Amino acid sequence: MGTQWGVNRSVAQVHALLYLSDRPLTADDIVETLTLARSNVSTALKELQGYGIVRRVHVEADRRDHFTAEIDLWDMLMRIVAERKRREIDPTIALLGDLAFRLANDPTAPAHVRERVTHMHEFLSTLGGWYEQIRVLPKSTLVTLMKLGSKVARFIPGAKQDG
Repeated sequence: MGTQWGVNRSVAQVHALLYLSDRPLTADDIVETLTLARSNVSTALKELQGYGIVRRVHVEADRRDHFTAEIDLWDMLMRIVAERKRREIDPTIALLGDLAFRLANDPTAPAHVRERVTHMHEFLSTLGGWYEQIRVLPKSTLVTLMKLGSKVARFIPGAKQDG
């Protein structure tokens, strides 16, 4: 499933194993179970820890590092979305903002290019702003919003709802 979302296969396998495990696992356990190279497992663990969905834990009477995955799906989703926004969306917004500024000051730039880049920048900035407002809502509110789906439109004056 992870590879369908652009995640490296080894990273997806390590995450799946840790998510489904009923106990913390060592890197050696992961290497043995998945028959992956130690370097791949190490890289995957660093990537997953970077997303905040895997953490290192201490197991009493064992000096080795053990790892466990976040099992709360909402927390996992929010951490993944926050990190992908930071890595992918935020730099794109900054790049488009710079490009829109340069195009606005370039009389040789075609008007339609200026307009499209400006609209794309505005769109992604609005999306980023919406996310920043949504991410601070309590989990119960997010669940309610998700369950409402398109019915939320009834609270917007003048909005039309589907059947």
